[in-house]
Amino acid sequence: MDKKYNWAILGCGKIARKFVADLSLLPNANLYAAASRSLDNAKEFAEELGFEKAYGSYQEMVEDPNVDIVYIATPHAKHLEHSLLCLHNKKAVLCEKAFAMNTKEVDQMIEASKSNNTFLMEAFWTIFSAKFIKVLELAKDKDLGQLRFVKSDFMFKADFDPDKRLYNIDLGAGSLLDIGIYPIFRSLMLLGKPTSIKTMANIRSTGVEDSISMLFAYENGAMAVLTSSFESSCNNETELCFENGFIKFIREPEFPILIEKNGVQEEIHIEQPKGMGYELEAIHVMECLDQGLTQSPLLPLSTSRDLMEILDWVRKDAGIVFPKHD
Repeated sequence: MDKKYNWAILGCGKIARKFVADLSLLPNANLYAAASRSLDNAKEFAEELGFEKAYGSYQEMVEDPNVDIVYIATPHAKHLEHSLLCLHNKKAVLCEKAFAMNTKEVDQMIEASKSNNTFLMEAFWTIFSAKFIKVLELAKDKDLGQLRFVKSDFMFKADFDPDKRLYNIDLGAGSLLDIGIYPIFRSLMLLGKPTSIKTMANIRSTGVEDSISMLFAYENGAMAVLTSSFESSCNNETELCFENGFIKFIREPEFPILIEKNGVQEEIHIEQPKGMGYELEAIHVMECLDQGLTQSPLLPLSTSRDLMEILDWVRKDAGIVFPKHD
């Protein structure tokens, strides 16, 4: 039987609740501790979701010798601080995306992981999704020919509130780091790092970007057209255009992959995960720890760094600035 790991949650917000719902499905994941800046919040979270302990201090939580893995679910702007806290206390870290605010911060996190010989991974569940793994496999089909275009969107309608995380610039606000990271990640996995980037962004008077369109160009002539927005809704579809066909998919697991090759279309249905998909990244982290690894072979720290370099490049071209971090 696989070793059972004690999980701790750092930051008891909405995304943490979703993650824990999936984590609770795993027999070798023990819901051990919840930590918040408020002990009352931590106790409420722990009691509702079945954790053994609650901490009103992150420092107290990382000093608990029984904590094995910490899932960091605080806003982007706090990821560096909280990752370093955990790593310096020898706690394995699964840190929610965006990994940090910029490449400089990611480098500090990677260095802390190395110097403490402690596991670190970005919580990017997409790479462990059976659907996305199948898409990557299909994209290598020689009959489709070369991949020429990637078109990918992620949008939803959000009310403007400068005090909330999505629009609070001090917390890493904007659609780019929150949801634009998904289309960029898909293009990175499919086409690699671009050689040129052009952007158009809607930036509010508060300095927060709430919609951005990006055009990436690649050395082989391929292109990616990517969009994220808090101002509208769409199917959030990704289309891969090849010389001899195309692949279309959306992130929800219940929808099939549509593939056309040489004029013939088919639907490919993928078995749905037990949860929302977050359990897949948790399973992988525990498998890595079983093997004594300090980073993931499927989502290595170099990939997270490449992703952040592209995000920095996009922000520079669009004129998006985080005053407390740039």
